[in-house]
Amino acid sequence: MKIKKASFITSSSDYTQCPPTGLPEFAFIGRSNVGKSSLINMLTNHGKLAKVSGRPGKTQLINHFLINDEWYLVDLPGYGWAKVAKSEKEKWGAMIHDYLKLRENLGCIFVLIDSRLDPQPIDVEFINWLGEEQIPFALIFTKSDKQSKNKTQSAIAKYKRYLRQFWEELPPTFVTSSMKGEGKEELLMYLQQLISTVK
Repeated sequence: MKIKKASFITSSSDYTQCPPTGLPEFAFIGRSNVGKSSLINMLTNHGKLAKVSGRPGKTQLINHFLINDEWYLVDLPGYGWAKVAKSEKEKWGAMIHDYLKLRENLGCIFVLIDSRLDPQPIDVEFINWLGEEQIPFALIFTKSDKQSKNKTQSAIAKYKRYLRQFWEELPPTFVTSSMKGEGKEELLMYLQQLISTVK
């Protein structure tokens, strides 16, 4: 797949405000500061499509981008250590929970994980919740350019070993670098496969 056209459509504070469900959509989520906006911009060849910020918690709404007039890419608020009030975090949590469970045309959730870190409880909790709710998802290990290839592969292998405590079969995994464009073709190819199954 080649992304020739990407445009912002709307931001929503509730899944009921999202665009009509006539097109498939695929959502991206991860801990604050995992590099989600940079990855979205890399995938879409658009340097400023998603807002990149040094301050975690910049994305606070459900953001829909229309891709090639065929499908929606959805940028969800990050979770984790964003410096916002507890009440605000709870509101985000409820908004994301409802969206993930009730959005009819949602094809897959891409969960972003910093490839440099050991398994984080908040990520594993979220991954296991997706499994319990039978919500299709894939894992994207980000920031591979921040360390050697061997370290990245070792960290991912460690992560998979950890997840096998809870999972008989692991979800699809991708390794990316927004700086170097690593993983872009593989991700777009997988998205194309997903789109073709729902058409």
